[in-house]
Amino acid sequence: MWKLDPDKGPVTDYTIGIDSIEKMVSKMQEKPWPVYKIKLGTKDDIEIMMALRQHTNALFRVDANAGWTTDEAWEKIQILKEMNVEFVEQPLAKDNWEGMKFLYEKSPLPLVADESCVSEGDVEKCFGHFHGINIKLTKCSGITPAKRMIERAKALNMKVMVGSMNESSVGSAAIAHLIPLLDYVDMDGPLLLEEDLATGIQFDFGKVIIPRKPGLGIEYNGRA
Repeated sequence: MWKLDPDKGPVTDYTIGIDSIEKMVSKMQEKPWPVYKIKLGTKDDIEIMMALRQHTNALFRVDANAGWTTDEAWEKIQILKEMNVEFVEQPLAKDNWEGMKFLYEKSPLPLVADESCVSEGDVEKCFGHFHGINIKLTKCSGITPAKRMIERAKALNMKVMVGSMNESSVGSAAIAHLIPLLDYVDMDGPLLLEEDLATGIQFDFGKVIIPRKPGLGIEYNGRA
């Protein structure tokens, strides 16, 4: 319906959650991937990143989960710039607009809003404070408002990412149909689940393969 090319668009990252350094390294080694999203927000952030970097040349994305103060963020971002980090997601608390304005003007890395950008009206608020936004379909109410958010962000010359909340293949298939419009995508939910609710989308070293079937192209497995 949107006349988009399903073969175009970014690869999805694979998330490495906060854990001991040993377990984070192990999780990364168990899943060779071209792009990793590293969850941070601890006193050991730089130590974690240095350890992970020793085991892969893959691109890193950092999600601070609003866990830093402005001073911490400024200090850590300058170090992360030297570690092949693509961008930093939500470095500060969602309502710390003053701090974000400072970082936006100074940061050597792009900054992407997550908790600060939930619904359509938040896109304008993030302009001039973030270089991009991360849209969650489960937060903004679905594909249609998400598409409007993408269009508005692009009009403001902002980067656009769609992220996930560990959705099954049902929600992830909805994200997948927006991929040709995106700069970044985080839809590794099905890869992190012990048991999925549906089948359809597939992953090939980060590349998302969208089924050529009606609707979202998925088949419900009937186990939930």
